[in-house]
Amino acid sequence: MLKRDFIKNAAAFALSALVSPAVLARAQEERFLRDARAMPMADGPFTLPPLPYAFNALEPHIDARTMEIHHDAHHKTYVSKLNEAVAGKPEEKLPLADLLATASKQPDAIRNNAGGHYNHSMFWTLLAQKGGGQPTGALATAITKDFGSFDKFKEEFTKAATTRFGSGWAWLSVDKAGKLFISNTPNQDNPLMDLPGIQRGTPVLGLDVWEHAYYLKYQNKRPDYVAAFWNVVNWPEADKRFTSAKKS
Repeated sequence: MLKRDFIKNAAAFALSALVSPAVLARAQEERFLRDARAMPMADGPFTLPPLPYAFNALEPHIDARTMEIHHDAHHKTYVSKLNEAVAGKPEEKLPLADLLATASKQPDAIRNNAGGHYNHSMFWTLLAQKGGGQPTGALATAITKDFGSFDKFKEEFTKAATTRFGSGWAWLSVDKAGKLFISNTPNQDNPLMDLPGIQRGTPVLGLDVWEHAYYLKYQNKRPDYVAAFWNVVNWPEADKRFTSAKKS
């Protein structure tokens, strides 16, 4: 019996040695995505918004497999866990914006998952198949006014995204005085949260710099991912968010 098991295990090891790491990684991705899609969503007030474009719409800058896993697994998990966290509590009746505005008073399960849900819901809308270029309208004027030029803004935003240690987000936001500012936040925090060390404001552009947003295509090369992001920015959507923030 031991000899038979040894031969069986040796054969399995030899076979695995013939399979490339890329093939093994692909199999793991398939299983992870399949399991995430099969997992029921926890009932509650929050729902997963569909992507406003096909998974492959942002290629070659952001690949289809990353978009599938990012949306159908990671974002879905944030929504489901947020519903679980607020179930049976007064927070169950609060809008997402109120949960973010009171993040300092919320348990981690609500704070983290509310942030994850808001950040990703916004992120999908700020990407577009025919995006990139430069902003126009009121946002373009404000960027030139507050940063000196679009190139200087782009340089500062890129720095915020590439120097964020660990997982987090880079933001372009507008403060109460109507002035634009760039910041970055850890994990799923954002400028709407009343947390120490976070400059408060309304986000008009955000970039996810968690590894799950780029590792399949860019591995550990975050600067390459950030550079690719500029090719898919949905500037009309950012301008709309800026205009709305200025009015509020």
